[in-house]
This record gives sequence, C-alpha cells and structure tokens, in this order.
Amino acid sequence: MISFLSIIALGFFLGMRHATDPDHVIAVTTIVSNQRNRMRAALIGAFWGVGHTLTIFLVGTGIILFNLVIPTRVGLSMELTVAVMLIVLGLWNVAGFLRSMPAGAVENQDREIVHSHSHRHGDELHSHAHVHRPEGDPHSHDHAQLTWLDHVFGKTSLYQYLRPFVVGVVHGLAGSAAVALLVLTTIRNARWGIVYLLVFGVGTIAGMMLITMSIVSAFTMVVKGREKFSHRLALASGLLSLGFGLFVAYQICFVNGLFTDHAQWIPQ
Repeated sequence: MISFLSIIALGFFLGMRHATDPDHVIAVTTIVSNQRNRMRAALIGAFWGVGHTLTIFLVGTGIILFNLVIPTRVGLSMELTVAVMLIVLGLWNVAGFLRSMPAGAVENQDREIVHSHSHRHGDELHSHAHVHRPEGDPHSHDHAQLTWLDHVFGKTSLYQYLRPFVVGVVHGLAGSAAVALLVLTTIRNARWGIVYLLVFGVGTIAGMMLITMSIVSAFTMVVKGREKFSHRLALASGLLSLGFGLFVAYQICFVNGLFTDHAQWIPQ
C-alpha cells in the first residue's frame, strides 16, 4: 500500500513539474496572451492538460503493455511537431499584432480612411482594421469578414478551447515516449504503470491550470488600463514562441540529425 501511494504521489508531482517545461509554458503563454479572465485561463490550461494526458496515456500504454519501440526518426519527427506548433502559434500572435496596429487617419489612392479599434468579446481583447469610405459603405468587405468570423466563432467554447487541446495533444505526442520509458524503468507492474500515467496526467492538468491562471493574473496587473501594452505583450509572446520554435526545429533537424544520415534521439 505504501509503495502504491508513493507511486501516486510521485506521478502527480512529476506531472505538475512536467507542466513547467519551457516549450509548454511558452505555448500556453502565446494562447492566453489576450485573455484576462482567470477562470477561462484555467479552463484553457485544463484543456491543454486533457489533450496532453490523452496522448501520453494512449502512446504510453502501448509502450508499457506491448513493448512498442519507437524508431529514432519517428521519435524525432514527433518532437519536431512541437517546434512547428510553436512557430505557428508565434506567427499567429505576430499576425494578430500587425492587424491591430493603428494606421492613423491615412488616405490611400481610393481616398479610404484607415484606422483600427479595440474591443472586447467577453474577457478577450481584440483589435481589427477599420475602413471608412467618404462616399458610401463605412466598413470594408475584409473588415466585415473578420467581424463575422469573430462573432460566429470567437464566443463559442469549441473555438476557444480546441486550440489548447490540440496543442496539448501535440506536446503529449512528443513527451509520451520519455514518460513511458520512465515508468518501465521504475515500475514493474503494468497495471500500476498505467495508473501512474493517469495520475501523471492529472498532475499535469493541475500544474497547467495554475500556470495559465498565474500568467493571466500577471498580465492583468501589468496591462491594466493600458491596451497598447497588452498588444505588445502578445507580440512579445509570439516572437518568443517563434524564436524558440525555430531553435528547437534546428536542434532536431540538424543537431540531432533528423535530416542527416546519423540521427540520434533520446526521449525527454
């Protein structure tokens, strides 16, 4: 009984520590950079954790029960998906910042006056380009499309939480082999090993919920009443995600040899 309780405690706290890995924190920071509600941030962290746990459990169980061996290049490719995901998240935030930049009262060749405005949908801050035409329609067609997409999808729970869930799945795919191998080297009983994976997942969910709530609390204190600074924080998180993703991709592709003849992979 003592050994079993020790496994449960170890799995939970290692899961919480696993949530603090740099790539995990950078990814969720990019996602919650425009969020100001702590409970919504906690839900985002929970959905990330559920996606992560799902992949860890499925792949890890296969490794534990069936002694599956992941080839080196497959393992490196799994980890490369995290780098690609970080790059995409970073570009997403950078593109959002560029769209929100005020263009001022500048007239183009068609005498269209362009500026931007900020508004909130629930607890999330959005900015969109806004076009006025002296002779007619006060909104451009592109802005109408953005507004329609924002109104249709921006308030739906699926739209808000599917992204962290998918990001969690990708992170779980990259880390599942390391977690499963850790279980195999420390726990000889397959059933206990599977229980460990579940408890590890619960710890990861709890850890990520605390992280996302802490990030949003810090952002809220820093940017309170300063929406321009809020946009800059979103840009900074996007650039950090982009830069870290490119660094990880370089490490995997060339240092670890995914694109060379001498691939080396140590699950971590």
